[in-house]
Amino acid sequence: MPLNRTQKAVVIDEIADQLKDASIIYVTNFAGLTVQQSNELRGRFRSANVDYRVCKNTLLQLALDRVGGFDELEDYLSGPTAIAFTDDPAVPARIIKDFREEEDVERPELKAAYIEGDLYGADQLDALADLKSREELIGDILGLLLAPAQNIAGALQGPASMLAGGLQTLAEHDEE
Repeated sequence: MPLNRTQKAVVIDEIADQLKDASIIYVTNFAGLTVQQSNELRGRFRSANVDYRVCKNTLLQLALDRVGGFDELEDYLSGPTAIAFTDDPAVPARIIKDFREEEDVERPELKAAYIEGDLYGADQLDALADLKSREELIGDILGLLLAPAQNIAGALQGPASMLAGGLQTLAEHDEE
């Protein structure tokens, strides 16, 4: 059933609000998926806190025009389109890549990803999926920061334990 003018205005407002807050947007082509596959894909996005929705290109175009700053995405608004909004640039790419491998399908297909002002094409899905999450990066940084302290502690413990071992040997030797 087609949307009436009021319903379309609501959809445009919702998408525009998401665009205002989003720094990471994925535009995908979902054509060819069965209903079961579509539901499975939506469930994966939902469980990863990614807002994924199918939308009409004209409504998305109007929302993009209203917000401004997304001119690069306009070239990718043809054919069936779904958009994903997230805070983690790698999560949608991983979901798409894993879904395609597990379901042995070619779709959903990445049309474009808009990440922090940069545009990435369909050929960069693997590179996007390999990006580390914020939590992984923080863990790596903490590991790098703690490594020197651990090395210093180990270096200081080494001579101290050798000294203690030497004193213990001398003490045992004096007792005999």
